[in-house]
Amino acid sequence: MKFNKDKCMVLHLGRNNPMHQYGLGADLLESNSEEKDLGVLVNNRMTMSQQYALVAKKANGILGCIKKSVA
Repeated sequence: MKFNKDKCMVLHLGRNNPMHQYGLGADLLESNSEEKDLGVLVNNRMTMSQQYALVAKKANGILGCIKKSVA
């Protein structure tokens, strides 16, 4: 099975992390400032508490939908 380098991206997190260029073989990997994984947006400009608040809000919304649908 071949490794697809086009789907690889670098997500820089933290304030002290420089925007370093990473490579895989002879190719440089593309850098990204935000990524959505499992329906949760991970952004390097937000603090961890802000990200936790967004995740909790989304989870509470899903729980509210489940609660409304169950009699």
